This record gives sequence, structure tokens and C-alpha cells, in this order.
Amino acid sequence: MKLKIDIDTHSGFCYGVVRAIEQAEKYLEKNSELHSLGSIVHNSTEISRLKEKGLNTINYDELSRMRDSVVFIRAHGEPPSSYKTARENNLTVIDCTCPVVLKLQERVKNNYKELKKVNGQLVIFGKVGHAEVNGLIGQVEGDAVIIEKMKDIEVLDFKRPIYIFSQTTKDPEIYKQVCDAIKERVASVEGPVESFKAFNTTCGQVSSRHPHLKEFSKSHSVIIFVSGKESSNGKILYDVCLKENPRSYKIESKDEIDPSWFRDGDSIGICGATSTPKWLLEEIGEHLRQFSS
Repeated sequence: MKLKIDIDTHSGFCYGVVRAIEQAEKYLEKNSELHSLGSIVHNSTEISRLKEKGLNTINYDELSRMRDSVVFIRAHGEPPSSYKTARENNLTVIDCTCPVVLKLQERVKNNYKELKKVNGQLVIFGKVGHAEVNGLIGQVEGDAVIIEKMKDIEVLDFKRPIYIFSQTTKDPEIYKQVCDAIKERVASVEGPVESFKAFNTTCGQVSSRHPHLKEFSKSHSVIIFVSGKESSNGKILYDVCLKENPRSYKIESKDEIDPSWFRDGDSIGICGATSTPKWLLEEIGEHLRQFSS
């Protein structure tokens, strides 16, 4: 069976994740362990690699019990309460919040002050429970509405001012559809259309992958999409591939590959989420070459 293997050059870690991992590895070159508040990246293979170097993942309960140590804050960011706990427990913070997320946190906090003067509603388009979203609503002490799907907009009061922001890794097309739907509903009840503001806060580096993956998926017989099971971005980008190519398969490691997916002469495109390391894509490429004679 002859197969053509192509690894997508645009796939792999985004800038924020690359920066976080580099900082963690730099610290571990001189220290035996480091405690990361939450998984540094939603990819179990990469987490295992970093764990061997001394990176441990902790939760909020463990953070509250830590004293006189070092805590690592990943690219997703954290709410103010995490920094407060760190100060109270005399913890040194290595803060690797992605600059894009950090800017979004500031925008949410500043616009919230303006919004409260007019009894408005702050809305976050994102995944409930996602670390980035938790960090965002923490900026306003939880006084925000989280919208995951189009139907969720029904909880809003369309006669009151609305400011909406998006989690940085969400699909920009779906975000626009949600914003347009809210604007239409505000107009339909003669609400304050001029007080509806939709902020473009999806990450440019991430959102640019959507149109690229559409073309990449159409240009190959089979798509192998590599992503951790917990990756929110991975779920979104895999759906992009699947819509364009029904022979798309989502895996986390080479062990999940089924040779029956392939036919003689297939062109196989390997791509992944912003939480998928380049080395893993290359490892899967090498594994697939074993099937090609």
C-alpha cells in the first residue's frame, strides 16, 4: 500500500503555549520540580513528557495548602483569587498567562465598570468551566453570563445593554452568528441597539487556522487530527476538518490509528490543535510511513 504523508506546517502549539512550556522547562533545568495550577496544556502525551522533567499538576485545594513554594500559572490565565491565595501562602508565582488572554482580562474588567453604570449584562461566549473562562469571569467576581450555544442567548434581557466577549479559542464564525442573533433580538424588542457591543476577542493566530484547515482537509484523502481529549480548541478544529472531509479521524496518540482507515494511493494529512506539540505530529507521521510500502 502506497501512502503520501503530509504534516500541516500551520499546526502545533500556539504562541502562548510555546511560551509557557519554554518557561517551565527553563525553570526545571535548575530545579527538581514545579507545580502547575491546572494542566499546562490539554494534551496527555505532552504532560507525561513534562512530568518526567518534574512538572506536577495541582488543583485549587492543593494550592490552598501550599506554603513557601513556587506555583506556575499556565497560558489560560487565572482569576484574581488565585493570585490572592498565592500572596497569602507566600508563594512565588511564575505567571505565563498568554498576552492575548491577559489583554482580554483587562478589557473585560474595564468594560464591566462602564457596563454596571447602565445596569448592563456582561456576556462571555465560551465553554463553562474552561480555565480561560474561569479567569475571565473572575475579573468581575462571577457577574457574567456564559453563552455556550445559540439557544443560551434566551437567558439574556434584550432590553438592557449587553457587552459580549469571546473566549480566545472559539470559532470566530460561530461567535459572529451568536452576536448577530443577539443584535437582532435586541432590535426586535426595541431594546438599546446602540448599547449592544460585540468585541472581537478571538485570537488571530488561532482563528486563522480555521480557513487553512478547511483547505488542508479538502486537499487530502484522509485527515488524521491529533488532539488531547480535553482540548476545547481541538474539538472545534476537528469539526472544521470533519465538515470538509468525512474521512477525518481524531486521535491522541499513534496507538489509536487503525490501518483499515487507509487505502492504496491515499494522501494523508496530519494536523492538530493549538495544544498539540509538533514532535507528536512528526512521530505520528513516522508511524504512518510504516504502512506505506
